[in-house]
Amino acid sequence: MSALSAPAPGRARRTRAVVAGLWLIALVIFVLFPLVITDSTATTIAVYTVIFMAATTAWNIFSGYSGYLALGHAVFFGSGGYAVALAARDWHFKGGWDVFGLLPFAGVVAALIAVPVGLVALRVRRHTFVVVTIAIFFIFQLAALNLGFTGGTSGINFPIATFPPATYNNPFYYIALAILVISVLMSWSVRRSRFGLQLLAVRDDEDRALGLGVKTRRVKLIAFVLSAFPVGMLGGLYFYFLGQVYPQFAYDPLFDISLALMGFIGGIGTLVGPLLGALVLETLQQYFTQSVSGTGTYLIVYGVLFLAVILLLPRGVVPSLAMLWQRRRVRAATRAAESREPARRGDMAGVAR
Repeated sequence: MSALSAPAPGRARRTRAVVAGLWLIALVIFVLFPLVITDSTATTIAVYTVIFMAATTAWNIFSGYSGYLALGHAVFFGSGGYAVALAARDWHFKGGWDVFGLLPFAGVVAALIAVPVGLVALRVRRHTFVVVTIAIFFIFQLAALNLGFTGGTSGINFPIATFPPATYNNPFYYIALAILVISVLMSWSVRRSRFGLQLLAVRDDEDRALGLGVKTRRVKLIAFVLSAFPVGMLGGLYFYFLGQVYPQFAYDPLFDISLALMGFIGGIGTLVGPLLGALVLETLQQYFTQSVSGTGTYLIVYGVLFLAVILLLPRGVVPSLAMLWQRRRVRAATRAAESREPARRGDMAGVAR
């Protein structure tokens, strides 16, 4: 019995080593990318792609693990952008690396906003929650358009980033990559924790989780606030990269739709799925936006790709491929067991004789 069960721990260790190696290889590739690919168009696309990979991962911490579809994270994204713009203007930042020091402040602002928003929105269940988050989003958008300190439709300009033109995109890329690493580590930690198990219990059956003693509203609120923090930092970085922040772009409904699409296509509730979905979709969007400007071609590609995934891989790319791989392993193990059965019968017949 021990001989049969002994290889299992070794196989698990090998699997963990392979997975860790793949993560390390991916990180090395991302670190080296702007050093190897120096074209400004390519690095600009890379900045946007890494930002959306991090934002989708942060969104997944709440929506993917709790099962509550949030369509209001643009509130945290835009508020983070305004927080950095106002702080840099009023505190007389010169521009450059010092503005990056305001990104944690943007994350804190977004997290603080998430507390009252979550307390209101999470009083209702799933489908109604979606409607409430959309309503709160439009409240923030209208407020930004009409309040004086946001600059209204004129927006707010950031300090000019004093980076060399040849490598202008690189500081933004590496800061976005650092936030991406933080978001992935947060998502991994939540997934493997007792807190993550409570979130998954809420996703599977909230009433049953409540009956088992899970404080569902508190668990959901904590996850909501956790997901808002990186998104706020990313909003500050994104609009600093653009150089100005306007209400219609800070609070853009397409941002929320993009996060949901990226999460669903890759596979919500997984660690790799949101990363893969954002990597593919944001790269395609930026490529088509820059190569076929103003035609909206990327929206057609979005629609076709989304329909293809829903019809062929309804659970998302990563979960569907994992399920297919698992089925293949089960079939292989079954065939191997069936092939060993005749030999075992022959041996038993020889012993009987």
